[in-house]
Amino acid sequence: MDDVYELFCRGTELLEAGHNHQATIPLSRARDLAPDKTSIREALGRALFHTRRYEQAAYEFQAVIERAPTNDFALFCLGRSLQMLGRHSEARKPLALAACMQPARRDYRLYRDRARARAAASPGQVASPGQ
Repeated sequence: MDDVYELFCRGTELLEAGHNHQATIPLSRARDLAPDKTSIREALGRALFHTRRYEQAAYEFQAVIERAPTNDFALFCLGRSLQMLGRHSEARKPLALAACMQPARRDYRLYRDRARARAAASPGQVASPGQ
């Protein structure tokens, strides 16, 4: 199964069925074959996030944003991944951008506000290299 579309379809089927660990396999293969496809990288990021592989998820969502900077969902997911890594200061920008792009999304505003509060509560937080 080396067809990118087939791999993507299989991965998203597994993802939608809640089989997140299994979904990472075909989605990773699809990403390796078509690294510029944001739909594949976003789906892989979602699967990685749900398997608590937040660093890898953040990497995939960052790749989506580099190619599609107005993708509010990828910005939101990047912010959430950074929050789960305890990097609240870094999470503020993507979460704020997502909330600005979609002001009606209550969840975007909620997590944006949480990142702001957590970053303010831990002013000594140091950004990791490359971020």
